[in-house]
Amino acid sequence: MTIHLKLTRDGTTARVTLNRPDVRNAFNEVLIAELTHTFTTLGQDETLRAIVLAAEGKAFCAGADLNWMKAMAGYSWDENHADATRLADMLWAIYSCPVPVIARVQGDVYAGGVGLVSCADIVVASDAAGFCLSEARLGLLPATIGPYVVKALGEQAARRYFVTAERFSASEAKSLGLVHEVVASDALDAKVDELVAAIAANGPAAVRACKQLVKDVADRPVTTELRDDTARRIADIRASDEGRAGVQSFLSKTPAPWTRTTTP
Repeated sequence: MTIHLKLTRDGTTARVTLNRPDVRNAFNEVLIAELTHTFTTLGQDETLRAIVLAAEGKAFCAGADLNWMKAMAGYSWDENHADATRLADMLWAIYSCPVPVIARVQGDVYAGGVGLVSCADIVVASDAAGFCLSEARLGLLPATIGPYVVKALGEQAARRYFVTAERFSASEAKSLGLVHEVVASDALDAKVDELVAAIAANGPAAVRACKQLVKDVADRPVTTELRDDTARRIADIRASDEGRAGVQSFLSKTPAPWTRTTTP
């Protein structure tokens, strides 16, 4: 078991849990390294269908650990750049993971924690959770998390919350698109399980291809090249064993092979 991170597995679902509740699951260099390694490794597991990103304690993630920040106060530019690069690599490992990632947000999310949530594919939050991009209060900016937060939150909302560092509710986060579902705290696990089951009911290769498709076509103009690329993708998957089996199962009204062999 890792120091700051718990990793468990139930069938084809992995659960990655931030385990620093005494410091509100704040980042330090150890947690960043563990998250990077864990998501890189899980992304290579072809048998995985979903990853649940969760946290112990009252807060989901409070951003940077105070002791880590104290150490950074004496860093040179080069040391700060290297440190920020490690954080950027961690966020990329989560965002680029081919396995769908569901964030289970049970409590408050601050600063870098908002970046963590923004890298997930699906976000389920407790109605008691709050969000805050608090960097500007410290004379800093949400730079490494910025690309992911702007994608998830939207440019116009990011303009506001980056510069005001206001706290906003889970319901507001949902209205802006950062969060997909807001539920009562005692309904959080049931909603996450429902989403995991929905993913597991679909073709494994198709799910990964769908996740990659969104990344590849988002914000791109609909050019001749893009139209050809998408036509090639559907031709590839139609001609695959999984695609053929799925269509045949649908036409014959029989269960698809992955629903007979996959346990979410």
